[in-house]
Amino acid sequence: MGITKNLNFDAETAAIGKICKALGHPARIQIMTLLWKKNNRTCGEIVELIPLAQSTISKHLLELKKGNLVNIKNEGKKTIYSIEVDNIENLKKFFTSYLSTMEVSEKEKATVLTTRRKIKGKKNYLKQYNYEFEHKKTDKVAV
Repeated sequence: MGITKNLNFDAETAAIGKICKALGHPARIQIMTLLWKKNNRTCGEIVELIPLAQSTISKHLLELKKGNLVNIKNEGKKTIYSIEVDNIENLKKFFTSYLSTMEVSEKEKATVLTTRRKIKGKKNYLKQYNYEFEHKKTDKVAV
C-alpha cells in the first residue's frame, strides 16, 4: 500500500483550498449564484430553478456547507440556506491579491495553438494545432 503525504498548510491556504473544492462543480456555482441574487432560499426553491433532482441539490448544498460557503437555519420543517458572506470576502481578497501579483510576459501570452515548426506532408492543417511544451522539446524535425 502507498503512503499518503500529509502536508501542513497555513490556515488561509487550507481555507481557500476548501472553498475552491466546494466550488468545483458547475451546479454548486449555479446554486451560489442563485443564493447571491436572493439569499435565504429553501432547497425546494433551488430545485425549481435548477433542473436537477432534489437529492442532487441537497448533496451539492451539503458540499457547499462543508466548504463553509452556506449557512443553514432550520425554521420548522424548512431548512433555509444563505451565503456565508465572510468566506466569500476572504476568497475575493485572496484572488484579488493573487492576481495583482501575477505578471505574464509577452512570450507566455501566445496561444497554445501556435507552432514554430515548419509542417510538411499530408494533413499538415491538423498538425499545426499540436501543443508545444517547452520542457519536452526535441531536436526532431516534423515530417
